Amino acid sequence: MKFFKWFYPGIGIKRWIFLCALGLGFIVLVALLTVQTMAKTSVLLASFATALLILGIFLIYTSIKNMVRIFVRALMPLNGHDSLVDIVYQKRRGESLLHGPRVVAIGGGTGLSTMLEGIKTFTSNITAIVTVTDTGGSSGRLRDEMDVLPPGDIRNCLVALADAGPLIRDLFQYRFELGEGLKGHSFGNLFITALSKVTGDFEKAIAESSKVLAIRGRVLPSTLEKVTLVGEFMDGTSVEGETNITDLKKPLRSIRLRPEGCKACQEALDAIEIADLVLMGPGSLYTSILPNLLIKDIRDAVLGSDAYKVYIMNAMTQPGETSGMSAWDHLNVILDHTDPRIVDACFVNTATIPVAMLRRYAKQGAVPVKLDIEKIREKGYQIIRGDVLQAGEQVRHDSESLMKLVLEHYREYVERTEE
Repeated sequence: MKFFKWFYPGIGIKRWIFLCALGLGFIVLVALLTVQTMAKTSVLLASFATALLILGIFLIYTSIKNMVRIFVRALMPLNGHDSLVDIVYQKRRGESLLHGPRVVAIGGGTGLSTMLEGIKTFTSNITAIVTVTDTGGSSGRLRDEMDVLPPGDIRNCLVALADAGPLIRDLFQYRFELGEGLKGHSFGNLFITALSKVTGDFEKAIAESSKVLAIRGRVLPSTLEKVTLVGEFMDGTSVEGETNITDLKKPLRSIRLRPEGCKACQEALDAIEIADLVLMGPGSLYTSILPNLLIKDIRDAVLGSDAYKVYIMNAMTQPGETSGMSAWDHLNVILDHTDPRIVDACFVNTATIPVAMLRRYAKQGAVPVKLDIEKIREKGYQIIRGDVLQAGEQVRHDSESLMKLVLEHYREYVERTEE
């Protein structure tokens, strides 16, 4: 009989069933003693009955709590150190996030992965569309040597969305410091690359890695084709390769993809079509955000989507690439490379940056982006503004506070469109 399977070795439930039965037995005994106490007034008997009642209740509580813990852990394995209340909270929280808005985040680099950490606190309906033009570091080496798409930015996004324990997240981010051929590679990059070879499909490798990390949402490459960035500078020169473009630290006039007619990942297009909110940025304007939007399929999908489209402005300029550029200049670059209708609103961080931090950035040639907000408004774009500076050594948006602001404006946008 299936009932007796509960008593098989290894399930760990027999002891708690026994304790629960023992507790019930004590309570039954208390009931009998209560009858005796009513017949004979006895302080000793009453005290004994009270002690048995407390013990019985404690045994039942303990046994039920541990049986529930066994069931929950079996049905939803989590970090072995999580308490029962943490397990239940995470489960219920996860269910509520399923009803959150459908958010598509477009970008790359640390900007996108940082933003995803904030987004996942409000919804699990997340699709990160990641640029695949990286040519430097571990990603660039794997791209050249293993003929795969660069996995670095994708790895960072997977880790940002992960619900797995800290050990597995740290493992994916671990970078080898020694070893011929291994030095400089991160474990996560090697893992994704190996999976792509085992499965024969880079997209499937990302999906399987997502399961390992138990991520909220999805991470997708903007294209499954190998593409290269070509940058044209203000002085008329041009260069190929993302790393070469950023290393030169010269003002850019424009950027393009080679080949220009690459096809977008179909799942990315499907996600944009049903999105409630499309976020572009933060991140490097020319090398993280624009490479995705230069893919015609993605650009057309964003233009055709009913989603609320928000460009998230960087707080600081980037040496060379965006030196001297104001907020409007940043936005205008996107519009010039794509279409004026691709953005509905622009977020700007109005936080006061500490002087010591400004001095450190100034040595690298970076300054706060000038907020010519009125000019952006005059061009017909909404402004989302807020003091959302993240505490730390780098100037970054507090992604959770930023997302809260964006969602407030999104709800107002929905109300306006429904009127």
